[in-house]
Amino acid sequence: MKGLDGKKVLITGAAQGIGHAVAKRFLEEGASVTITDIAADAALNEAVEKLGGGDRVHYLRLNVADEEEVAAAFAQARALMGGLDVLVNNAGINWHSPSHLLSTDDFDAVLAVNLRGVFLCSREAVKIFLDQGSGVIVNNSSNHEMVPKPEYLAYSVSKGGLGNLTRTLALEYADRGIRINSVAPGATRTPLNAAWVESADKRAQVESHIPLGRSASSEEVAGAFTFLASDDAAYITGQTLYVDGGLTLYNDFRTNWSS
Repeated sequence: MKGLDGKKVLITGAAQGIGHAVAKRFLEEGASVTITDIAADAALNEAVEKLGGGDRVHYLRLNVADEEEVAAAFAQARALMGGLDVLVNNAGINWHSPSHLLSTDDFDAVLAVNLRGVFLCSREAVKIFLDQGSGVIVNNSSNHEMVPKPEYLAYSVSKGGLGNLTRTLALEYADRGIRINSVAPGATRTPLNAAWVESADKRAQVESHIPLGRSASSEEVAGAFTFLASDDAAYITGQTLYVDGGLTLYNDFRTNWSS
């Protein structure tokens, strides 16, 4: 893709899953990458090894909900790579509970990572981008940015808020060379979704609602992130790109039962 060779990219939550696949894709495009995650150093070392190692890939431990850690990580990443051109806000967590039983602590914990973390990281990135007159942020949202998910209230709220954060920042900084977009994956085979990925019956149930008839691999989703960061998307900002196999087309309406 155009304009990614030599770019410096920071990706949060990239020890596994979509974040790791995104890191791999950026490296294939010639970028330098710093992956961050709250995982232990051993897991991050393993993730770097799977990416091939070398002088274009680095790792940092980071809790994106911690303001001081975020500021320090961005300073370290700039030093490791010699700059920063792209931020991918990928870190995210989920929590399942009937909403009337959802504790305040669990609600806050999800928003702390999925929304506060994106704000903190984006704020640091924008400061850098303003100094250099350019930069790109790509957020990892979800089809639940638009589609409510009962019993996953905190997650749905965090992704709805993330959609508004994306659009607001994109509008605020569009005239200063900064583009901000989101990718909204649907059902993707990642460790976060192990509950249905590792069960044949549950996976079949999930995939029955997807118009394309199957779930996605992390690699299929990763291409959307590199596209939105590339010069091929130079005229795109403030958008959410749904990469969901048509899930947000509402598969149940394929048979026109409504009229």
